[in-house]
Amino acid sequence: MNSLSSIAGTSTAELLKQKSGLESSSQGGDFANHLKSALNEVNEYQVSSENAIGDLATGQVKDLHQAALAINKAEISMKLMLEIRNKALNAYKELGRTQL
Repeated sequence: MNSLSSIAGTSTAELLKQKSGLESSSQGGDFANHLKSALNEVNEYQVSSENAIGDLATGQVKDLHQAALAINKAEISMKLMLEIRNKALNAYKELGRTQL
């Protein structure tokens, strides 16, 4: 028996229903909300990293591994946010150079 025959295909009606659900949920403010929540998350990582560094400096750290994870998570999230910012600025500059 062919294992591929047991996989059911998605009908066109189901795809259209999913597409209409996506279109109705996507609005202009959603991007701003996602960006704001991502910035808040990066800020939370930075705060937890600063707390971990403070605990390391004062010798109050309970788990060195968790402190290192918090610091690395904050560093990686900041690098990602900076790359997103750079890409957005480059796209904005490119739009400014576009001739209409």
